[in-house]
Amino acid sequence: MESPEKTSDYDTQPPDIGIVIPAYNESKGILPTIERLRAALADAPFTWELLIVDDGSSDDTYEKVKEMDLRIVRHDRNRGYGAALKTGLRSIRSPWFAIIDADGTYPEEELVRIAENREQYDMIIGSRTGQSVHIPLIRRPAKAFMRKLASYVAGIPIPDLNSGLRIMRREVVEKYVHLLPDGFSFTTTISLAMLTDGYRVKYEDINYLHREGKSKIRPIYDTLNFISLILRMAIYFKPLKFFIPVALLLMLSGVGVLFGSWHFTGRIMDSTSTILVMTGVQIFITGLMAELIVRRSQR
Repeated sequence: MESPEKTSDYDTQPPDIGIVIPAYNESKGILPTIERLRAALADAPFTWELLIVDDGSSDDTYEKVKEMDLRIVRHDRNRGYGAALKTGLRSIRSPWFAIIDADGTYPEEELVRIAENREQYDMIIGSRTGQSVHIPLIRRPAKAFMRKLASYVAGIPIPDLNSGLRIMRREVVEKYVHLLPDGFSFTTTISLAMLTDGYRVKYEDINYLHREGKSKIRPIYDTLNFISLILRMAIYFKPLKFFIPVALLLMLSGVGVLFGSWHFTGRIMDSTSTILVMTGVQIFITGLMAELIVRRSQR
């Protein structure tokens, strides 16, 4: 290996944990992040391998990493955050898959801390709910709404939906790789998939620091994409969580139209009311069928 991984015999035995750092135009923050991470890992009670995935950077991110004689995989073009993580997943040998961003926002020592207790869980997530959390105010309302929506779908409170610092059992992640998108919603997808399927997921409070360089998040587009993803995951894993509210809304609207038309006009709009109620009933039945299919496939 090019990087100084801590492993007793890399050629014959895989390291305990494979750490993947996705990087896209992170020339400013990538080297300090790697240096701090390696320092934190120096006394770690597990063996590890480190892989950087350059997602087609147009700056000198790749060249800087190569100068450090580190193991790096490079995409020929920018494919997305999730695509970089999937490349890393395919490239490591370890049974545990850990990720951390290259921009210096996640305290590197926290990765070591959460990794020490990994055997009791299927995924441990560094939740950005510590004492020092620097998330722009303009992004907080959207994040809060998405957390509420995702918590409803999963059936449990979710303190951080898309944290970029976590460790996961590789075999479990590979089970869902066909669902994992190439964009930023990779972490949201794997969180919802494992939570709704009943895997052991733990959240650990961590701080969230000021980033080095410019954020790649597109606030409006990515927020809408996250919401769309959460709804799709609800249909895929918990259909009734999606179909019942829609069905009830339509049926109640039908009843409302019936009484409203009679109250305000003295006439009954029976056709509109009937269409709304019957559509609601059909959607409810569709939800029941989808739920049966999901449960049957999980056996």
